[in-house]
Amino acid sequence: MKTRIFGTTGRTVAVLGQGSWYIEDADPRQAVAAFQAGLDAGMNHIDSAEMYGSGAAEALVGQAIRGRRDDVFLVSKVLPSNASYRGAIAACERSLKALGTDHLDTYLLHWRGAVPLEETFRAFDTLQAAGKIRAYGVSNFDVDDLQEAWDILGPGKLACNQVLYHLRERAIEHAVIPWCQAHGVAVVAYSPFGHNDFPDAQSAAGQVLHAVAEARQATPRQIALAFLTREDGLFTIPKSASVAHTQANAAAGRITLDPADIQRLDRAFPRGPKPGYLPMI
Repeated sequence: MKTRIFGTTGRTVAVLGQGSWYIEDADPRQAVAAFQAGLDAGMNHIDSAEMYGSGAAEALVGQAIRGRRDDVFLVSKVLPSNASYRGAIAACERSLKALGTDHLDTYLLHWRGAVPLEETFRAFDTLQAAGKIRAYGVSNFDVDDLQEAWDILGPGKLACNQVLYHLRERAIEHAVIPWCQAHGVAVVAYSPFGHNDFPDAQSAAGQVLHAVAEARQATPRQIALAFLTREDGLFTIPKSASVAHTQANAAAGRITLDPADIQRLDRAFPRGPKPGYLPMI
């Protein structure tokens, strides 16, 4: 499994992690086994959020990491509606309880809301000083939001930006990824297979993806994951509710695409023009 430094945290983290959005809809035993299989395969980054199943996803993650907390780079997120100073501290405490741990490795603001960033970051600083979180970052932030956060915090504080990124949605390549790379902020791709939108094998682009996969003796989804993590500073967190699926995802962490592969995929899945807004789901 390939690893790299996770933003400003100084921590070495697998490029392929494990998401938990909608994991509460899966069979609990299979979901827990899938997370544990991912840890066994080196997928040490596990991401969750208080929003996911209103804490049910965090509870499943907590079951999976029981007795293995030191193996995990654990991330959760606070809803914008809970991102006031007192609200964020209370939300973090709830997440810690659900996850069965005394600290998070990184805590994120799930998306920009009405609460001023200064207030949310003040809560994060308080949590960090208390040892409840080791680092913090943001999610669904465009460049103007990132720059505002940077201007408030200064260098070395913002760990990551978690954003929508998959083969059919490459908008962040225009400005978000370059900004993050220039400032040492990790980019974490969520929904790396699209939201029920993975390329059809019969489509022109899907045929290119399958051809690259066949030449690499890999699956199209493994190639997609390798493409999304092809550059320094890029990570992704595919969700899996089965051991077999998790192990297949983990195998993508050993794939390094060559320039010709990347060029073929780039042509097949063009990034398109820069949109006027940051895509998110």
